[in-house]
Amino acid sequence: MNARIALSAAGVAAALLLSAPLKGQAGASTPSVTTTVDTPNPWMQLMTKAAAHAKDHGAATPLLSPVDRSVVRMKNTAADAPLVPVAELQAKGIRVVPWTTNDPEAMRAVIRTGVDGLISDRPDLLQKVLADERAARPDDAKLKTFVVSAHRGGRGLRPENTLPSFESGLDQLATELETDTGVSTDHVSVIWHDQFFNPQACRKADGSEYTMANRVYLRDLSSKDAQKMFVCDKVHFGADQKNDAALSPVTVAFSAKEGRPNIYSPTYVAELFRFVRFYVEYYSVGPGKGTPQAEERAANARTVRFNIETKVLPDRLPQAVAGAQDPNVPAELYKNQTLPPQAFVDALTGVILKEHMEGRAAIQSFDFRTLQLIEEQHPKIQTFYLTDNSKLLSSDFVPATLRLP
Repeated sequence: MNARIALSAAGVAAALLLSAPLKGQAGASTPSVTTTVDTPNPWMQLMTKAAAHAKDHGAATPLLSPVDRSVVRMKNTAADAPLVPVAELQAKGIRVVPWTTNDPEAMRAVIRTGVDGLISDRPDLLQKVLADERAARPDDAKLKTFVVSAHRGGRGLRPENTLPSFESGLDQLATELETDTGVSTDHVSVIWHDQFFNPQACRKADGSEYTMANRVYLRDLSSKDAQKMFVCDKVHFGADQKNDAALSPVTVAFSAKEGRPNIYSPTYVAELFRFVRFYVEYYSVGPGKGTPQAEERAANARTVRFNIETKVLPDRLPQAVAGAQDPNVPAELYKNQTLPPQAFVDALTGVILKEHMEGRAAIQSFDFRTLQLIEEQHPKIQTFYLTDNSKLLSSDFVPATLRLP
């Protein structure tokens, strides 16, 4: 089967099941001036309920992370689709950080809605746009604290969700590293986007054939065996994505210190936390101390935040997704091959608490069951509600307590 297979189901299914179509700047589009008004607004309804749940359990007000085309009307925004009411949500204390914008003009349009941050495959381009916006509006308080979130470490520049991608994100002075997790057989929060190690991005370390036909699910391997079995260094996102080890000196040094099989071996959350600490040392007291931007890089990495997604697939897909199933995609790929939400919560919160990262690590998900468990059991950890098509908010994709009428 072609590893570049893409689902024609709803966007959320694509985000949960497989990587979105992996093309350079796949989500870019040009904003238009058309607007629509829809009352009551679905995002306001959802986040009002979510905020009430968090408050009832002593948790911080959750954030909303909507797809960018639901914030600004773009070419791929449905004509009748309501838009996220950014200012109204912020007035209720709900911050808004959309995903995933890669085109500079689209970035500019989204930033000008007043959002609190932006998730991007190209944090380098986002930093340039943000610098222009800050120069144009030096007194804009939101721009001073704007979150630059490197999607999967910044997969437009390095192979996604690998230590070199996170190193690149830090090199671009991203203030947040966004990533995804599954749960391995040793109950470790392994970093990867899909339910399986995708042959589009990964190869077998021993050189044996690896295709969709013999794909390996994260739940079927331990974290250590995953590192021994796979090298996820394939370049498939565009001309700017590189896998040259010379571009990742911190990862090279860290991998040697830790005895990692390859700089592109799969990583996991605890290792990512260690890597970021190592990055700080590398540029403050280590070999990188005298290099350009060393001081700035170390200072940023000391406070960088982590936005970690639980890639849990619902037990039953709503009709909006299952009904649009691509007949060329094996039915197995639409089924849940992950562990239950509580297993994700236990693995991820366990490492966050152990590493004392409650103040820097947030958990995001399309699976709101996970977020409600976090708010109930670990109220000190921030939650992000990920959304795509607003129509899914009224389906059984969403827990009954949050489902819209």
